[in-house]
Amino acid sequence: MYFSRIEVIRGMQIAIVSDAQSRQEFVQEGASLQEVLWFEKLEDVRQHESADVVIDLLFEKNEARIEQLRALLPRTIIVNSVEHSLESIDPSFIRINGWPTFLKGALIEASCLDDSKKSIVENVFQIFQKKVEWLPDEPGFVTPRVISMIINEAFLSLEEGVSSKEDINTAMRLGTNYPYGPFEWVEKIGPDKVRRLLHQLSLSNPRYTPSRFIAEKAV
Repeated sequence: MYFSRIEVIRGMQIAIVSDAQSRQEFVQEGASLQEVLWFEKLEDVRQHESADVVIDLLFEKNEARIEQLRALLPRTIIVNSVEHSLESIDPSFIRINGWPTFLKGALIEASCLDDSKKSIVENVFQIFQKKVEWLPDEPGFVTPRVISMIINEAFLSLEEGVSSKEDINTAMRLGTNYPYGPFEWVEKIGPDKVRRLLHQLSLSNPRYTPSRFIAEKAV
């Protein structure tokens, strides 16, 4: 466990479950972290009953993890869940897009089914110099859905021999001013995360069906 704790201000204390990469992306230079406790394991959060808000950046949807988080209620629970809706996890939670590379941005895509919790969440992310963009509780939010589709199309183009990985990456960076090409981005996000989201989206729209190449890469 690692954590930093200074006298709490703003009447709120935040516990964040994170690995080193997510923490580095999440914390912007100049952000005040006086209210924040950092943990490597969710189990350790239970030792700090003073935390008002719990952010699980390492969330994976399984019943054991969900039950651990439910045990921390009525605290405000925020989970990093891109492909799964709150209806399929727990309607009392808040979900955010915490995929690798997306935490760096100034906007945090989020969904919440309880409007009374939104101001709390907005105040939490202000500490990290980020603004919350509230979106419907649908798989993929907006940005991960778009990027995953671009990645999938890049793999389909590769399958068809349209161009090379290097040329497709370069075209994406120069043509759209995106920070990464699709093949660079899939490595940073994780092929399995992209494949799982595409599969979830394809259940209602077949155009999101994962390409054979990305399915093989995710194995």
